[in-house]
Amino acid sequence: MSLMAEAVRTGAATPAKRRSGERQLGEVIVLLRAAIRAVQLYPADNAAVVKVVAELAAACERVAVAEGMFELRSAGDHLFINDARLRLGVDTMAAVGAVIAVMRDAGVGTVTLQARPSHRDWTGLLVAMVRVPEGVAESDRLARLTAQLEQAGALAFALGPPLTRTDDPDTEVEGRERSRQTYLRAVSATRDIFQHARVGGAVGVRQARRVLRGVVDEILRDEASMLGLTALRDFDEYTFVHSVNVCILAVSLGRRLGLSKPQLLELGLAALLHDVGKSQVPLEVLNKPGRLTEAEFALVREHTWRGALALVRMPFGMGRPWRAMAVAFEHHLRVDLSGYPRARRSRQVTLLTRIVAVADGFDAATSRRVYQDVPWSPADVLRGMQDTARHGLDPVVVKAFTLMMGTYPVGTVVVLDSGEVGVVTAANPDPALCARPRVRLVLDPSGLRIDGEVMVDLGMRARDGEFLRSVVRTDSPERYGISIGDYTG
Repeated sequence: MSLMAEAVRTGAATPAKRRSGERQLGEVIVLLRAAIRAVQLYPADNAAVVKVVAELAAACERVAVAEGMFELRSAGDHLFINDARLRLGVDTMAAVGAVIAVMRDAGVGTVTLQARPSHRDWTGLLVAMVRVPEGVAESDRLARLTAQLEQAGALAFALGPPLTRTDDPDTEVEGRERSRQTYLRAVSATRDIFQHARVGGAVGVRQARRVLRGVVDEILRDEASMLGLTALRDFDEYTFVHSVNVCILAVSLGRRLGLSKPQLLELGLAALLHDVGKSQVPLEVLNKPGRLTEAEFALVREHTWRGALALVRMPFGMGRPWRAMAVAFEHHLRVDLSGYPRARRSRQVTLLTRIVAVADGFDAATSRRVYQDVPWSPADVLRGMQDTARHGLDPVVVKAFTLMMGTYPVGTVVVLDSGEVGVVTAANPDPALCARPRVRLVLDPSGLRIDGEVMVDLGMRARDGEFLRSVVRTDSPERYGISIGDYTG
């Protein structure tokens, strides 16, 4: 029975089942990336290749049965399965980027299932896509790949050419997608740096500096989109995502404080690597749910000096990141030196550390972690940070951070006097209107989900001078079933 016939037989292409199938799309892309990696590393008959290709085939078939078809399509920086564009959550970001790159290099724009592919069909397609011979012109790659599959008898796939930028149905969000891709590369690079350091390798400062230049350039170009991406938080990837978020927040804050671009690059490197010492803390302690024992907390506190030491031990000649060493050591020290590690003598915490400490505290408090199932709302955290004496933060830096983020930071769920519910996507650039951010509406006054992207500026006034909408209160996203990452960035 064909995939289409099976879908008709089961009634699987109904709207309700389509919505259910959308949850499987991210799984398909993650498995596709894993299969690509496997065929790059091992022979086609290797057990690791056989296993992941079988899982990929099963996942694609589930989508095909649920929706009546399966088509993978790459358009610019977007990836689609059938009519659904893959939303870039942290768990799928690296996979989406890797799949797009392989398709682009192979000259493929679409892959459509015409029949149920065998394991041999899938393996043949993947091997052919990742092993494009040198010297083959881009215009000839698709024809060569198609002929290769036909010769092998792999007729289950129909391949289409790359789509041009004008074929991309979402060209109006090109800038935001560029920011997302920058964020993706930063998370991926940070993961690699931390994992390499965990197994005893040198901290990849060169790699960090390369990705950092893109982050700083993107913040200077489109700060609002980059700040919006800091609301993308993933439980399993907390350490890596947190480091990138702190980097973005710190660089944006440093820009507001008047730092030059070279200084922003130094600040960004220090922020990205501020927690690198956690690579030396046992995973069972880092990932322990619930309260840590005194001994376990002592191990966690060691990440400050261990991070500084890891940076000191870099191979000579790479250019010592002195300020990153200081920030790794000091970011929990507090301005009054009451934090950790214990200060042996009087010292003044550096400006870069003061900036990173504020960004670090904000992102940590607003993130879901193993011991923090319900994070604080961004607005509540910002209000709590005003008590600088208790938190050991620099009051001037906190004030600048508050002006940058606005009264209601990006990712805050707000209830409006109109009865609508929305998510803050950007602060108002006018400091006098810091309590009137830009909001994407999620629910209408009757509580129904709003389709499409409806943005409102709470700084807009009616003809009589009254504001059209105002915030009544903030609320938790869980109450309304809102995934913040779907509405920010």
